[in-house]
Amino acid sequence: MTQLYGRSWTRQSLREHAGTLSQFAGVRLVTLGDGVERGIRCLEFRTGAGFAFHVLVDRAMDVGACEYRGAAIGWQSPTGFRHPGLHENADEGGLGWLRSFSGLLVTCGLDHTLFMDRDPAGHYHYGPREAVNSGLHGRVANIPARLTGYGERWEGDDCILWCEGVIQQSTVFGEDLHLVRRIEARVGDRAFTLHDRVVNHGFYRTPHMFCYHINVGHPVLDEGSRYIAPVRHTPWAAHAEALQRQSAGYRTQVGPRHDFHEQVYEHAMAADAQGRIPVALVNDRFDGGRGIGLSVEVNRDEFPCQFQWQNFQKGQYAMGIEPSTNHVLGKPFARERGELIWLEHGDERRYTTRFAVLDGQGDIEAFDARVRAICTQPEAEYPTVTGRWD
Repeated sequence: MTQLYGRSWTRQSLREHAGTLSQFAGVRLVTLGDGVERGIRCLEFRTGAGFAFHVLVDRAMDVGACEYRGAAIGWQSPTGFRHPGLHENADEGGLGWLRSFSGLLVTCGLDHTLFMDRDPAGHYHYGPREAVNSGLHGRVANIPARLTGYGERWEGDDCILWCEGVIQQSTVFGEDLHLVRRIEARVGDRAFTLHDRVVNHGFYRTPHMFCYHINVGHPVLDEGSRYIAPVRHTPWAAHAEALQRQSAGYRTQVGPRHDFHEQVYEHAMAADAQGRIPVALVNDRFDGGRGIGLSVEVNRDEFPCQFQWQNFQKGQYAMGIEPSTNHVLGKPFARERGELIWLEHGDERRYTTRFAVLDGQGDIEAFDARVRAICTQPEAEYPTVTGRWD
């Protein structure tokens, strides 16, 4: 049964109350028309529960704006949702990615993530290509998708909104990796599930790295917001030599600061009996203490590594939840440890991730209890950096 407006509905009863499902919920394809966003195809999802999000078809089908009952969930940076035609991948020494960095979900990969790298390219058997130069977080986020479908699907009296597309990161004498992306949201829910397949469509042995930069903004992020995760220990911090210098701990978030320098942690996480890792950012004080949060749930076998990104600079205020296939030190470290993933022709990797709004203290307390049942999260705001790479 579909749950809407505090009651249960059958497919028939919904039909009796309106001429079309779009009166309550649906997926609509639009094209953005102004400024740096001009020309981007966008799928607007509305579940009917006050939950809405935008899938940016021409930006790797990433999720841009996201809101629940008028409250923003996803972060929007000063760049706006910049059209990929304006993007220069090699600009600014590989940091050009930052000029297109905005939204709830920004995908990193498909053959490279994290900081810039010059990677030997002998596996592509082409003399002039001695190396592959990769910028920050790779190329995929600024590649338009080939939209293969979208709409609604009924399963009995439950309705699922969906879209699917293919993002091709390909070149001659190099990688030919396809990201097959499907997003589903149930009518009446305040959640969506992301299903990704990365396939080596080419015939060269090709490296694969993958990471989600999941960016939460105000009001979920605010002074006092809590990062809840089954953290076993913290092997690395970008600011390990001065954890307390900016007076911003990992667990309790601070408000916007002037001249704040980003902070990044890698946390080693525990998983539940099903191998799932739940992580959330919650604001207990939202709406007079009612509370709101966003939870992200991944599979440990798919994303064994997890980062936390804190960008508390005024005007760019965000916190990131970042599940990753590889450790934060990037491709050279993965090569050194024998952890770099290689895909032969036809090989694929699958990733399933659930995003859900935590609505009120009941949801937040239940999530808190679930995490405590998995692992006792360290209480210290400035964790001891262990240097242990599990």
